Amino acid sequence: MSWSTSDIPDLTGRRVLVTGATSGLGYETALELLKHGAEVTIAARNPEKSEQAAAKLKAATGKDARILELDLAELASVEEAAKSFSATYDSLDILVNNAGVMAPPYRQTAEGFELQLGTNHLGHFALTARLLPLLLQAKAPRVVTVSSFMHKTATTIRQADFRAENGYAKWDAYSRSKLANLLFMSELDRRARAAGSNLVSVGSHPGYARTHLQSSGPQLGGISLEARLLAIGTNLVAQSAAAGAWPSLYAATTPGMPSGSYYGPSFFEYRGKPKLVHPSKAAQNPRLARDLWAWSVEATGVDAF
Repeated sequence: MSWSTSDIPDLTGRRVLVTGATSGLGYETALELLKHGAEVTIAARNPEKSEQAAAKLKAATGKDARILELDLAELASVEEAAKSFSATYDSLDILVNNAGVMAPPYRQTAEGFELQLGTNHLGHFALTARLLPLLLQAKAPRVVTVSSFMHKTATTIRQADFRAENGYAKWDAYSRSKLANLLFMSELDRRARAAGSNLVSVGSHPGYARTHLQSSGPQLGGISLEARLLAIGTNLVAQSAAAGAWPSLYAATTPGMPSGSYYGPSFFEYRGKPKLVHPSKAAQNPRLARDLWAWSVEATGVDAF
């Protein structure tokens, strides 16, 4: 595939919300969307970092990015963010569920869920459900959910995993959260089609990209050696964050994108131009997707379709 960011169409008049856009993949996604005319809101937990990112985006593009305070690890914050956005705007064209945490020591969300599943999946599930009325007001709404090739190491997910009731292994929990992202993407697609909606639900993953994500988790536990080794390995092997954002940008902006499809880098899914890739067998399990949806409704108190 010869795709490049120059192939992104004119997005003037399109309203986009990107979570976790203060750095890394989210920042690069917001940057390209702004360059191509979109009206972009960056949603993140830290207001100071959001202001810094918005200033940097302004310097790079000459355009203003809106800021939305959002802590995906706190469902009350998700609700407040959705209310704030809905009070300002009457529609949303594209939602990019990008934010995430990777391999921290055991932590809980405000509601007591395991941090990775709570943030990477449940927070985005609740945000999407609460913003669905605005998405359905758009002419061609699209939800992009960012997963990882590491979802393939998770063979299933159980409701007990939401609270790590059977123990905690940080990389296993990360893989399950990324499996949950794809199961959510596919079930959102199924529900949208069953409702006769034109909403497009697609997934993406960045391959192996240089961001702070690989070292930030170990740093939470004060494991400086692990964090340093991960950072060194990432810098030696990984592609840039800008290149890692290509699959998300491709999924978010390409006209005629089939709902339920999934995109990643072309070279063994580690690096390169975006292409259609295939989720694991577990990620294509419709019963598991329906079960996860039901558990997520119970956990968050919100539903969609």
